[in-house]
Amino acid sequence: MRSGLRSVPNNQDWTLIIGPRRKLFDLRLRELWSYRDLIRLFVRRDFVSVYKQTILGPLWYLIQPLLTTITFTVIFGNIAKLPTDGLPQFLFYMSGTVIWTYFASCLTKTSETFIGNANLFGKVYFSRLAVPVSILISNLIAFGIQFVFFLAFMGVFMLSGTPLQPNAWMLLTPVLLLMMAGLGFGLGIIISSLTTKYRDLRFLVVFGVQLLMYATPVIYPVAAIPARYQTLIQLNPLSSVVEAFRYAYLGGTPPEWGALLYSFGFMLVVIVAGTVLFNRVETTFMDTV
Repeated sequence: MRSGLRSVPNNQDWTLIIGPRRKLFDLRLRELWSYRDLIRLFVRRDFVSVYKQTILGPLWYLIQPLLTTITFTVIFGNIAKLPTDGLPQFLFYMSGTVIWTYFASCLTKTSETFIGNANLFGKVYFSRLAVPVSILISNLIAFGIQFVFFLAFMGVFMLSGTPLQPNAWMLLTPVLLLMMAGLGFGLGIIISSLTTKYRDLRFLVVFGVQLLMYATPVIYPVAAIPARYQTLIQLNPLSSVVEAFRYAYLGGTPPEWGALLYSFGFMLVVIVAGTVLFNRVETTFMDTV
């Protein structure tokens, strides 16, 4: 099997022909599907290896959001006295933490696609998109665990008489997750493509994600922001997704459909731009890594 082979000799039974990408939007989704078993192995690797040889193991998937929620409740709820739109502080912060963590994990891990897998990419050929796709799936499993944890706390609060207002917006949960996954995927592969040449971006990702969290209504509701600044917050495509997720399960102030449509359109643009850049870098990144 040779890269770039355009014709198959009659006496050879080739099962796979590898050729250069000639189009910017050459996603080769059929090829990606053919590597679904490899994606499954990557998902297992990402999910199992994170807490391998740790004392608490997978319990860290529950401990992290719990400790983060408690910290936010104490600092921002009790000390800073930030409003929570009339919702219980603990559930307000946990809902924001759970959905935000999914995006942040997708972005930070996907941004390491080229640098973190350079040795593997240099040894064997497979669809490079298999790596970021596996990251989205493994993080989705982690989100599922934390989401059930969040629902359990919701049940406890409701049984204790706390007035919550879960509503039909819950049906949009898959769409909201798709938007978070798309934004994390698109931004992640853009950063990953740029880090093959500009290594400094690796050090800015974690710091940038932390700053972005404070520009997203994770620890405060948009309604509590002065009107002259609300437009700036809404320019962040993550804002409406976090607000919609929180409103779906807890109630409060409903998000605007226009803001959600803007976030969805922004996601599509980011995915297209990231895919174009990813395809361009993929052909030459081994020369610069």
